[in-house]
Amino acid sequence: MFQTAELGQALSKKEFKQQERVLRTHLLALQQEVRKRNQFPVLIDFAGVRGAGKGTSVNLLNKWMDARWIRTHAYDHPTDEESQRPAFWKFWRHLPPNGQIGIHMSGRYSRPLLDYVYGEINEFHFKRALRRINNFEKALADDGAMILKFWMHISKDVQKERLETLENDPLRKWRMSEIDWKHYEMYDRFIEAAEQIISVTNTGHAPWEIVEGQDYFYRSLRVGEIIQDRMERHLVSEEIRQKYLAEMRQRMEEKAETHENEGINTSLTIFDQVDLSKEITKKQYKKQLPVAQAQLANLHAQAVQKNISTILVFEGPDAAGKGGCIRQITEVLDARYFKVYPFSAPTEIERAHHYLWRFWSCIPMAGRMTIFDRSWYGRVLVERIEGFAGDDEWRRAFAEINDFEEQLIDSGIVLLKFWLQISKDEQLARFQSREEIEHKRWKLQDEDWRNRERWDEYNLAAHEMIQQTSVKDSPWILVENENKHFGRIQVLDAVCSALENALAD
Repeated sequence: MFQTAELGQALSKKEFKQQERVLRTHLLALQQEVRKRNQFPVLIDFAGVRGAGKGTSVNLLNKWMDARWIRTHAYDHPTDEESQRPAFWKFWRHLPPNGQIGIHMSGRYSRPLLDYVYGEINEFHFKRALRRINNFEKALADDGAMILKFWMHISKDVQKERLETLENDPLRKWRMSEIDWKHYEMYDRFIEAAEQIISVTNTGHAPWEIVEGQDYFYRSLRVGEIIQDRMERHLVSEEIRQKYLAEMRQRMEEKAETHENEGINTSLTIFDQVDLSKEITKKQYKKQLPVAQAQLANLHAQAVQKNISTILVFEGPDAAGKGGCIRQITEVLDARYFKVYPFSAPTEIERAHHYLWRFWSCIPMAGRMTIFDRSWYGRVLVERIEGFAGDDEWRRAFAEINDFEEQLIDSGIVLLKFWLQISKDEQLARFQSREEIEHKRWKLQDEDWRNRERWDEYNLAAHEMIQQTSVKDSPWILVENENKHFGRIQVLDAVCSALENALAD
């Protein structure tokens, strides 16, 4: 695979200078066009052989273009903050917004490559890690991102020469370490693993470009030319894609209006099987609540000591009782070790990123608990029903959400998803109660009444959501919350049970 990058291709300094001026002008103009359109981010990855020019190429790109709109991140050993979260947390956190360029060095491919070469993971887990990377890149590309990956290559002989030169240079010797010679001895193993990486992850939406790195002038110009070509192509293809999506979404809206005129599909949903008559008396509640809360406080304290993180997701119709359940949990916990995030419409900054970006930013550190009052499921609920997400966007979100939650669970996080269900009549009663009680009046918004008018649509969307995302390791817990006392105890018991299991494991 890498023989074509060991041909000794070179360029004279004069030729380089002549072409650099033109290339730099084009790249700068393309960068400004990407900024002006503000429709998609550009993500460029540099990986490859030590000494092949990754760092100098990145520095040159920052020089050629406007560095104010480039975000460069180089990854080394995980920081304490990173090691306490899922592996992809840092990559989501560092994603550039629409209109900007992100450059990653030793990024998402570095850890799987090193683990495989050192024998810390077998081929099955290596391929599994690459599949996860493919999912990550596909999610970004489907959202419009331009993704380009460079493998900078030099032969083993050239690498040896460069390491010896660096080692003998008193001004640059500090850049050397024992690991450089160790990796040189493992050169063939690294190349074998790199071939697998490129074979598995070289996709149309996130291609690899292998660049011969022996000659500074040749590789620099080659990297710049590839970026120029890809940016030109992506600007054109994104314009076409946006027109196609606009036409498709218009047709889907017209189709939805036709179905609306025909009447809502009244087929059974999973909520028709929920027994909303379940209840406990106020006396029983007052007796069970302090016991359940004391158990929760004890278990959470143990989870903090053992660095077990917890994420609780609360979804359900307006006035279903999410806030009340959350209060029953948090009032007995140490405030230093939990955080509640209420989510509504995304901000301007959040809209400039993939919809999952703002949720990845809230993943807790080890031993902490994070509670989401509404969550990433807004993509397949309110955004779907209200038309904020196109048919193409919410349909692919099911797979993206499953992959996201799989990563949380694989990293050791305890994940619980609660759907609180009430009847339409009970919702009306709670709305009216909020209107009458002054300190609750703020909770009732005009959009709550609008959403209520589309009750059946939301029910069908939630039914499909549960059908698509209630999987073995992260099932939905349906809570009968017509009687708030019954629902709150059910939630507390479920959280305690999950923490007990995690602590036992």
